Amino acid sequence: MEQTLIIFKPSAMQRGLVGHIIARFQQKGLVIAGIKMMQLDEKILREHYAHLVDKPFFPSILNSMTASPVIVMLLRGVDAINVVRLMTGATNGRQAAPGTIRGDFSMSNQENIIHASSSVEDAEAETHRFFKDDEIFDYTPFLTPFLNAASELG
Repeated sequence: MEQTLIIFKPSAMQRGLVGHIIARFQQKGLVIAGIKMMQLDEKILREHYAHLVDKPFFPSILNSMTASPVIVMLLRGVDAINVVRLMTGATNGRQAAPGTIRGDFSMSNQENIIHASSSVEDAEAETHRFFKDDEIFDYTPFLTPFLNAASELG
């Protein structure tokens, strides 16, 4: 099963949207493999957003992402990365389609509620950045045969 990392940003935390969003993922059939609350600091954000560190708007990202604790979560499922990206919607909430998380809950490019891994490589690096091995759980919910055909599960 593919795995992807989600970060519920301070904009989701402060607005009380975490439960609504988790419910969407679970209703879709994704499995929570790890979840925890943490306060991000500059060191981990510089690593996580290494591709943006030299941009003039990076200090604004730091301020935003350290405004409150966040929740990091690992989700597992068939094609989990693509499924979560489609559910999340366009980065800019004003451009995200209605029915997506950002389309329903965001009006901002920066305060856009949620981070989701963009590739298998990113998901792997982000998982190791935010979770220790003993914080990740591999189990099969008993409803799995009703979520995916056996041929989809490999």
